[in-house]
Amino acid sequence: MTSVLDIAPVVPVVVVDDPSDAVPLARALVAGGLPAIEVTLRTPAALEAIGAIADAVPEAVVGAGTVITPEQVSRAVAAGARFLVSPGWTDLLLEAMRASGVPFLPGVSTASEVVALLERGVREMKFFPAEAAGGTAYLKSLYGPLPQVRFCPTGGIGPATAPDYLALPNVGCVGGSWMLPADVVAARDWARVEELARAAAGLRSSRAQV
Repeated sequence: MTSVLDIAPVVPVVVVDDPSDAVPLARALVAGGLPAIEVTLRTPAALEAIGAIADAVPEAVVGAGTVITPEQVSRAVAAGARFLVSPGWTDLLLEAMRASGVPFLPGVSTASEVVALLERGVREMKFFPAEAAGGTAYLKSLYGPLPQVRFCPTGGIGPATAPDYLALPNVGCVGGSWMLPADVVAARDWARVEELARAAAGLRSSRAQV
């Protein structure tokens, strides 16, 4: 599989409360040009949503986010997750993610965590919480001593700031939920989700102009 960081400029971070929303939501995101979809394991509906998307939307690359235990790793992959994302990492969690056989992005927010993952052979990571942890200025600072690492920054990023992240040489994509406003999802306005997703997917061309 292509690296998660290279599928699209933005990975939608999806919180699913109603499993029946999963498939139409995923279809709207894919139609808008955002096929890599991170369903966070924050709700009881998450695993069912991952399974539904995996079964009904084959053009989507559905993954599991907020993965914090080895049990969640196995359950997410069994449900159909094709990648895993964690807000942080431990050796136990990293071992489980590595053994899962699917790509994974362990979360980091400090240089020491990055170096520790490099020691363990990991070069693609989630930078979280991006804005609170120093934003683009911090990532620029990391690039000098650690140019071999690539990140997916997530946390507090919106359409106004995403291009600044995507312009950085050590950023492959960003994660965010701005294309999924709560009121739009509650109204099941999938056409609006597709429209917002298309605008987010267009950030790739903005990056090319930097």
